Amino acid sequence: MTSPLPATDASTVDRPPRAGLVLTALLVAAVVCNINIAAATVALPAIGASFDASQTQLNLVGLGAGLGLAMSVLYFGAVADRYGRKQLLMLGLVLTIVASLMSALAPSVEFLIVARVATGLAAGMAYPTTLSLITALWREGTARTGAIALWSGVSGMASVAGSIVAGVILTVATWNGVFLLSVPVAVIGVVLVWLFVPSHVDESSEPVDHLGGILSTVGIAAFVLGIGIVFAPGATATGIVLLVAGAVVLAGFALRQRTARAPLYDLGVARRRLFWVPAVAGTIAFGALIGAMFVGEQFMQNILGYTPLLAGVAVIPAAVGLIIMAPISARVVTRSGTRPTMLTGYALVFVAFATMLIWREGTPYVLIGVGFLAVGAGASFVMTASSRSLTGSTPVRRVGMASATSDLQNDLGGSVMQALLGAILAAGFSARFLELIDGSSEAGHVSTEVTKALQSSFASAAHVAEQHPDLSGDILAAARESLLAGAWGAYLIGAVAIVLGGLIVWFGLPKKEHEEELRERYRAEDA
Repeated sequence: MTSPLPATDASTVDRPPRAGLVLTALLVAAVVCNINIAAATVALPAIGASFDASQTQLNLVGLGAGLGLAMSVLYFGAVADRYGRKQLLMLGLVLTIVASLMSALAPSVEFLIVARVATGLAAGMAYPTTLSLITALWREGTARTGAIALWSGVSGMASVAGSIVAGVILTVATWNGVFLLSVPVAVIGVVLVWLFVPSHVDESSEPVDHLGGILSTVGIAAFVLGIGIVFAPGATATGIVLLVAGAVVLAGFALRQRTARAPLYDLGVARRRLFWVPAVAGTIAFGALIGAMFVGEQFMQNILGYTPLLAGVAVIPAAVGLIIMAPISARVVTRSGTRPTMLTGYALVFVAFATMLIWREGTPYVLIGVGFLAVGAGASFVMTASSRSLTGSTPVRRVGMASATSDLQNDLGGSVMQALLGAILAAGFSARFLELIDGSSEAGHVSTEVTKALQSSFASAAHVAEQHPDLSGDILAAARESLLAGAWGAYLIGAVAIVLGGLIVWFGLPKKEHEEELRERYRAEDA
C-alpha cells in the first residue's frame, strides 16, 4: 500500500514534517504490539480454569506472543530495511487483527498457544519498524532522544496497561474478550500509519540474508521454548534437547553472519562496546519487568485473592513509573551518559525484587504498589539509555539491526525471563505440593493421577478441590502455600539476574567522556 506522503530526505532535517502526527502513529503501532503481549497475563487463571490447563501450558500461553516476536524481530527488521519499513509495519498491524481473532475463538489451550505465537509473529513485522522509523526520520540529537524516551515509556506502559484493561474486560466478559483488546487500536494504527508516516527513508539496497534469518528464528524459538519447559515435571529431557538445539542453531547463525556477503546481523557493529553491553543490560532489565508482571498477576489472584480487575489495577504503579521516568531518563542520559543512567535503573529494579521477596499472604497493597512502581521506573531508565545507545552506535542504513536488537531485548528478555521465572514458579509449586502430599495423613489414599493433577497448577488443584468438598479447604491452602514457594523462588532468581546485569553495566560501559569519543570513532568508521 502506498503512502499519501512522499519519501523524506532525513539527512537535511532534524525531524519529519508533521512530526507530532508521525510520532503519534508510530506510538499507536507500538501500543498495539505491547498491549497484545500483556493481555494474556491477567487472564491466565481464567484460561486455566476454562481448559483445566497445566502450569506449563499456562506459561506457554503467556509466553506465546513474546516468543513469536522475539524469534522474528531480527529477520523482519532486515526485511523492513530492504523492502520498506512502513509497508511491513502496516502488514504486521493487519495480521495482528487476524491473530487476535484466532486467539479469542480458540477451542483448546493448544490452539490458543499457536494463536498467541502467530500474534507475536505479526508484532515482529510491526514493532521493530517503529523504532527504525524514529531513528531514520529524526536526526541524532535531543529531539531523537526525546522521541526514543517517549517510545520506550509508552511501549512499556502499554505492557502494563494491557493487564489493567484486561482486568476490566474480565469483570464483564469471559477471557475470550481479552484477546480482542488490540483490534480497534490496530485499526486506528493502520489508518494513522498510512496517512502520516513517510515511505522509504534511508533504506538499505543490500540483499537480505534469508538463510541467516531462518537460522536466527529457529534458534531463538528453540532456546526460549527450552527455558520454558526444562523445569516442568516430565519435560526436562525435551527442554534440554531444545536448549542444545537452540545453541547449535544460533552458533550456525553466528558462523553464517561471518561468511555471508550481506549479513543479516553485522557482527562488527554488534561487537561495539556501546552496542552489546546496552543490548545485554536492556534484555535483563525489561525481562525483569515482564517476568515480575507474569508471576505477580498469578500471585495476586491466587494468593491474595484479588479479582482480575483488582489485579489489573494493582499494576498501575508500574505504568506510572514507566511514563513519568521516560522524560527524566532522557534528560539524565543526555547530561550524564549511558552508564549512570543504566545503573540508576538497575538500582530501582533491584529494590523492586527485594520488595517482592517479602510478599506473603496478607501483604498490604502498599508493598505491592512499591514493588511495581520501582520495577517500572527502573525499566524506563534502562530502556531509554539502551535504545539511545544502540541506535547511536549503528549506521542509519542498518538501523533495522539496532531497532530489532532494541525490540529483541524487550521481547527476548521478556520471553526468557517470563519463561525462566514461570518455569521456576511451576517447579517450585510442583515440588512444594508433593512435599505437602507426602507429609499428609491422607498420603496413602491419594492416587498417582490425583497427585499429578494437584501438582499441575493452581487451577488444576482448585478443580480437584471442587471434586472433594470435604478436603477443599486443605487442598486450597496447600495450593496457596505451594504457589507462594514457587513465586519466592522466581523472584529470588530475578534478583540474582539484576545483580549480574548491574555488574555488566558497571564494568562494561565507559564514563561519559570516553563514551563520546567512542561515538565519534564509530561515525568515522561508518562514513
